[in-house]
Amino acid sequence: MDSWQGRIDPEPKSERWHQVVTPWAGQADPGFALLGFACDEGVRRNKGRVGAKGGPTALRRTLSSLALHHAHPLRDAGDIVCADDDLAGAQQRLADAVQGLLAASQTPLIMGGGHEIALGTWTGLAQHLAARDTEQTPRIGIINFDAHFDLRDPGQGPSSGTPFAQIAAACEDRGWPFRYACLGVSRAANTRALFKRADELAVVYREDHTMTPAALPELHGLLTDFMADCDQVYLTICLDVFPAATVPGVSAPAARGVSLDVIEPLLVQIARSGRLAVTDMAELNPDFDIDQRSARVAARLFHTLTQHWA
Repeated sequence: MDSWQGRIDPEPKSERWHQVVTPWAGQADPGFALLGFACDEGVRRNKGRVGAKGGPTALRRTLSSLALHHAHPLRDAGDIVCADDDLAGAQQRLADAVQGLLAASQTPLIMGGGHEIALGTWTGLAQHLAARDTEQTPRIGIINFDAHFDLRDPGQGPSSGTPFAQIAAACEDRGWPFRYACLGVSRAANTRALFKRADELAVVYREDHTMTPAALPELHGLLTDFMADCDQVYLTICLDVFPAATVPGVSAPAARGVSLDVIEPLLVQIARSGRLAVTDMAELNPDFDIDQRSARVAARLFHTLTQHWA
């Protein structure tokens, strides 16, 4: 809780995040639960720039001073830390924590950490849905704003580049459909094999250069159609989807990227859909940030989601 501090204004209705965030202690009323994933072991294995394990602390400090515009409770559930390079163990602990928060009617906001966070977040949601007393097959839709598919073969070892391939395999094992949309893909950063794999898995994707303000009507329609076929949506945002000039503090900076004025209205649409169950933010790397640009963008995105979450 040491990260939650900042200015206090004297006027009524001037609350900021740091004034309302409380420790998670099993409260009964629904709210948002912030959970850190202090891990970049997957990034290290993927030969990226390490430092994302410091993302949760940097994001808390930036969120602290933001003005509050909703009445939902905000709780801090602490951090999951990857110790002794045990990536699989950290991902499972994250999954168990996410499952526990969902079972307690909390909406998890998970702060990474490398994009290996995705396997833990999805597994937690899957465990929660599987524990329900119902015979209905869960239809989880994954919406990923990312320059990378992260569909690499985990046979050479799981990393930040393999989580959605691992999730696809887990869906196959469970007999669940694999529904995955990846928006902001860079053709320069994904091999032909990865595009082929995405096509084989029927991934819905849009490349970065096609995601312009003029394309927003088509993108809104794409999301409407995608979410209509899902019961629950897992939203994951890899900050390297933004241009490096906007978000320099990531493990793999983007030469082009997608602008904030395109992505933010799409997040509002997802938040208002009534299907969003959990979200995470990946790849915030404070070691390479400049003037907290990256942390400020990440904080704004969480601010936008909480303000519009249905």
